[in-house]
Amino acid sequence: MAMNALALIVALFAPAHPALKPSIQYTLRVDSTDLSGWTVEIRLRTVSDTFRLAMAAHPEYDDRYWRYVTGFRVESSGGEATFAKVDSAIWQVVVPRGPVVVRYRIVLPPTPPAPPSALEQRGAWRPFLTPTGGLVGGPHAFMYLLGSERAMVGVMLDLPSGWQIATALDTTSNSHWFTAANAAALMEAPILAGRLRVWRFTESGVPHRVVYWPLPNAASFDTTAFVSGIQAVVHQTIALFGGAPYKAYTFLFQDGAYGALEHPSSVTLGAPSADLARDPHAALAETAHEFFHTWNLMTIRPVEYRDIDYRTQPPVTSLWFSEGLTMFYADLLMRRAGIQPSDATRTAHLERLMSRYVANPAYGRFSAEAVSRVAYNADPGALGDYSASTHLQGELIGTMLDLTIRNNTNGQRSMDDVLRLLFNQRRAIDGHVIEQAVEAVCGCDVTPFFDAHVRGAAPIDFNRYLGLIGLTAHVTTGPAVFNGEPERDLRIWGWEPQGERGVRLVISDPSSAWGRAGLHSRDQLVALNGAAVATWPGLRAKLQSLHLGDTVRVQVRRPSGPFEATVVVAGFERPAVRIERLPNATVAQRRLAEAAIF
Repeated sequence: MAMNALALIVALFAPAHPALKPSIQYTLRVDSTDLSGWTVEIRLRTVSDTFRLAMAAHPEYDDRYWRYVTGFRVESSGGEATFAKVDSAIWQVVVPRGPVVVRYRIVLPPTPPAPPSALEQRGAWRPFLTPTGGLVGGPHAFMYLLGSERAMVGVMLDLPSGWQIATALDTTSNSHWFTAANAAALMEAPILAGRLRVWRFTESGVPHRVVYWPLPNAASFDTTAFVSGIQAVVHQTIALFGGAPYKAYTFLFQDGAYGALEHPSSVTLGAPSADLARDPHAALAETAHEFFHTWNLMTIRPVEYRDIDYRTQPPVTSLWFSEGLTMFYADLLMRRAGIQPSDATRTAHLERLMSRYVANPAYGRFSAEAVSRVAYNADPGALGDYSASTHLQGELIGTMLDLTIRNNTNGQRSMDDVLRLLFNQRRAIDGHVIEQAVEAVCGCDVTPFFDAHVRGAAPIDFNRYLGLIGLTAHVTTGPAVFNGEPERDLRIWGWEPQGERGVRLVISDPSSAWGRAGLHSRDQLVALNGAAVATWPGLRAKLQSLHLGDTVRVQVRRPSGPFEATVVVAGFERPAVRIERLPNATVAQRRLAEAAIF
């Protein structure tokens, strides 16, 4: 519901009524002469002499921007106002009831280190400002009024001249004024502004907008193929579910960034123009994944999810489904759209996933629910000297369940039907709800499967399920190779904990050379070969400089005292999976395999 600027101001300063909740209006200002951050002004009418403002924690990426709030102050025409920070993310204000203005500034922090694959790029979900545009809004910018989470709010954007605005906030007749139905909607609507490129299309009667913010030196790319690929994925996704859970949708692509973050009506995505110049579909797999989350995470929500909260999201047990099945469909829907993902065939895709699975002992030690619990907001090393991906584990579980359903329904049903059922039910999910949905679609008992692989940590017997469609997997083991050369055992990495100086180690496999030498996850690194190492980029550089046969002395600090390990850099063995058709596969099994795109 949109409200024009005049109506919003009239409502804001209308006489107070004890039965009405406060009206809230935000103004976010970006000064082109100072791009170190932005200022926020909140105008509200209080119905109590004490109120609290909080900064929300995102359930997936809690960047804790309350750390970067400066200049907090309160103004009231009714008398003196006082305030205090009563929690890390909460400000309490005492002021005579009536119109109140709160102002503060967010000072952008230094860009955190990017993962090795992203080089020096920025996380696409994190705010930024440049002379040609930036990303603002959401929990990185706006405080919300505790107790008035359901109140509609207005947002005015005061931005540099010439900047266009793209956001999922509801529009008004003024291009710089927006509204949000409630505080949660405000936090789930990031704002991309600047010199933007915009394309539009309609799918199933619903408007979609593709927005791209380019760097000043952006490479040219085939925008027609770029947008048509996105539209093809949108078409396949809506066709699968039979409808969209939003009134309009906006893709917020950013040059020079990596990663992505889903929202109910929009998504922020990194899409370097140099990558798109090589392949206009370079970001499509990530796009398909994040877009699918609009249904499978934003609408089919884990039972632990809360609408809005300043506290860190508690552990979620069903992320193997929310993330893993989303991975499953990101690949599958691209193929249905006639666009080849990175793996040439669905069989090759499954071979790659299974090879990673059998190479990692964590999947025979930790259940899917246990891995899910540490997927969000957990420090590295939460699984000890093991690392596991809820995305990989969940995608393979989803694949085996899909084969089970197809087999038990003679190919009449699949995981498509499970997702549609859960979407139409609009129920909060956990393992039992998912299990019930699979059984309702399949007409079979999958409790033993869930006991073994979802709630339990039994390794998946892939051939048991591949055999249902006339396939079998063979595992061979050989020396790990990278770019045609023997691969060094570098199954170790580091991280820099907040509020702590230095680097802590993460061992991803206890059978690695580093694990066998006695090192453990969360050891505090002191030095390599006598040279102090204080940052993860510094450790990464030293690891990358190592050669096969090198000897490394690793000095660490533990609660029990100092420890030194000697590691000889060597190669290691890696399993590979090959899927083949059974010689006695029946016609019915072959048809099931073809229907599953194998």
